[in-house]
Amino acid sequence: MRFGRRSWLLLLVSAAIVAGFVLGSDLVPWGPSDPVPENTTSTRVETVDFPWREAMFYEQLADDKVQCNLCFRECVIPEGERGFCRNRENIEGSLFSVVWGRPSAVHVDPIEKEPLHQFLPGTKIYCIGTAGCNFRCSFCHNWTLSQRSVEEIGYYPNSTPREVVNTVKERGVPTISFTYNEPTSAYEYLYDVAKKAQEAGINVVFHSNGSMSPEPLRELLQYVDAVTIDLKGFTERYYNEILGASLEPVLETLKIIREEGVWLEIVNLVVPEENDDPEEIRAMCHWIVENLGTDVPLHFSRFFPNYQMTHAAPTPISTLEGARDVAKQSGIQYVTIGNVPGHPSNSTECPDCGEILIERVHFSVHDVNIENGQCTHCGHEVSGVFQ
Repeated sequence: MRFGRRSWLLLLVSAAIVAGFVLGSDLVPWGPSDPVPENTTSTRVETVDFPWREAMFYEQLADDKVQCNLCFRECVIPEGERGFCRNRENIEGSLFSVVWGRPSAVHVDPIEKEPLHQFLPGTKIYCIGTAGCNFRCSFCHNWTLSQRSVEEIGYYPNSTPREVVNTVKERGVPTISFTYNEPTSAYEYLYDVAKKAQEAGINVVFHSNGSMSPEPLRELLQYVDAVTIDLKGFTERYYNEILGASLEPVLETLKIIREEGVWLEIVNLVVPEENDDPEEIRAMCHWIVENLGTDVPLHFSRFFPNYQMTHAAPTPISTLEGARDVAKQSGIQYVTIGNVPGHPSNSTECPDCGEILIERVHFSVHDVNIENGQCTHCGHEVSGVFQ
């Protein structure tokens, strides 16, 4: 079932009665078999002061337990506890999002920072991030959001989906992006914002690790215009040991996004001595061509030491250039290098004539040589969304 049976009326009445009452402490915000990382332990000590949104895609079980069906983990959550992502809490046998309407990061960025290179290049995005994530990446550069609970971080003033859309309209920004942390862990907030944004003629994009379950993903994509997916590596070993996750759900996500006709771009963060084997990269590129086609943009991004991998060295630029060569040889048409400001391969080239289609320096677009979806140099049809 998609929704729990507990009514909103009872919830709001209960919230009014217990206003000012602390709901509890020492809750376990992890999956049943997941060890609690010492540096991210959370104790919830918050007063209910904002309506919580009942979660979508969960089942009610015996003994007031629930099973979340939002991602591949399918957490079984006892009453009073939270799932692996820290953002979905079982309250008296019903599951609720604790970050709905509670962004912990809000900023206006260039769309190239997402990165989305062939979706409205040179425009701005209104970025929203919350707490939480369903991965445990050792190198996470946004770990202060993704590897902490909303209580540990705090949040901006409560912001409903309608308020988000009104703010974006007032600022004249064409696109809302859920980014910074994993949007799956804030699914209901993203879903509700996306529906309101579509009604208002505002684009919605999100940047994800790609681990959402097929049913909620297909439901969400009805209201989404573009997605950036991190295909972080191409072996189960890498996903298990470095990311605390699994590869197969990500591959399924990529195929579903392509099937649904939503614009897709892929990022591969190249980590030295972990996922930089040229043969692994070649296998990944062949899979992309065979399952997604040749026109999905692929970004090879430079790793810098962070979080629990401060001992590692930054990715050599030559490794990124070699990965790009492998991707081009495999038939992928649009391949760029990221996190290397000023590198010529940060710009997008025409796969036919080789001239520059979109000239970038890091996140800044300097020139766009595309008219009516075609290369102005040779007339080649360029994949993407440009107006």
